[in-house]
Amino acid sequence: MNSRAAIFDAFGTVVRIGHRTNPYRQLLREGIKQGRRPHPGDAHLIMTLNLDLQGVAKHLGIHPSQSRMDEIETDLQAELDSIEAYPDAIKAIAMLQERGVALGICSNLAKPYGAAVKRLFPSMDAYAFSYEVGAAKPDPRIYKALLEIIGARPGQSAGATAPVVWMVGDSTRCDRDGARAVGIEGHYLDRSGASAIQNLEQFSDLMLERPLL
Repeated sequence: MNSRAAIFDAFGTVVRIGHRTNPYRQLLREGIKQGRRPHPGDAHLIMTLNLDLQGVAKHLGIHPSQSRMDEIETDLQAELDSIEAYPDAIKAIAMLQERGVALGICSNLAKPYGAAVKRLFPSMDAYAFSYEVGAAKPDPRIYKALLEIIGARPGQSAGATAPVVWMVGDSTRCDRDGARAVGIEGHYLDRSGASAIQNLEQFSDLMLERPLL
């Protein structure tokens, strides 16, 4: 088991969407046209179903015309193709890998986006995506799924063998507080400069400076 592990959120943290087309929002609008009322849990459902766009449409009872579905699929692909890595994420992750830190990505996202994240960061030790786990942050199950893969049990061990597990992301609720609730040292990333961690190189430096117990 590695003595250190770093967990990253995906969107807004290690990757960003360059060209937003909002395909799932388009799909839900098609549902409204057909008389389906939006539900507060729609976004959560979309991110916890292990289904592609057409599978989600069928599950939600939304049936666009084939031509309209093709348009939404095209927009989805355009959005996926525009996803890119933050330069500081590439540098920070390389720095941590050189120091032997176990690395993971834990993210709430719909199924088509998982492959894009893995394409940009293929060498992570673990991934925990909401659509695979069936639970979304801040549900403890998604963090625990990733911890199980990397073999870390923060907050449950004591002494010199206890792993140091940190997490960072752009949501205080999901990436700071949700992580801390399961014993991970969660940190908030604010790229606007309003918090202590403004980029991922700062996060990596801070983690590596912390002495092991």
